[in-house]
Amino acid sequence: MASSKEFLEYILEQLSEVEEITYRAMMGEYIIYYKGRIAGGIYDDRLLIKPVKSAIDYVSDIRYEVPYEGAKKMILIEEVDNKEYLTELFKAIYDDLPTPKKKK
Repeated sequence: MASSKEFLEYILEQLSEVEEITYRAMMGEYIIYYKGRIAGGIYDDRLLIKPVKSAIDYVSDIRYEVPYEGAKKMILIEEVDNKEYLTELFKAIYDDLPTPKKKK
């Protein structure tokens, strides 16, 4: 099942106070970038983020989900209606997000 554009727009609105949030559509889903680093994505209308240490420390009740068959587990963010929570979560995880690999 692909994610809806409406859910993407809702998440982007919730993250509107976080600078440099971008996204890229990929096979009916959306990859979420924070300052050029992959932070997570929207898969089947669920917000999933990379399970970096700061995210594990920040999220109190962690539930891991697989974005698609064969992928690594990610953290399901259920508090998508809490704008302040999402803003602080994304700011907290930035330093732990992997930097993009340079293309040859």
